[in-house]
Amino acid sequence: MSLGLPVAATVNCVDNTGAKNLYIISVKGIKDCLNQLPSSCVGDMVIATVKKGKPDLRKKVLPAVIVRQRKF
Repeated sequence: MSLGLPVAATVNCVDNTGAKNLYIISVKGIKDCLNQLPSSCVGDMVIATVKKGKPDLRKKVLPAVIVRQRKF
């Protein structure tokens, strides 16, 4: 599985919490490399914020798990 979701990617939320779009801030367990963005794939834990959704969820830092990935 390729690491297709770098930091600063916007992903769709697939659960029923009321969040629509998530913005990836960081990836748990990934160390920094020079001139490389930390990336994630299916099964990785990320730290994200809600960009679109319920007002009580927006502008908060939340953990998330990547469950689906597709090619464009």
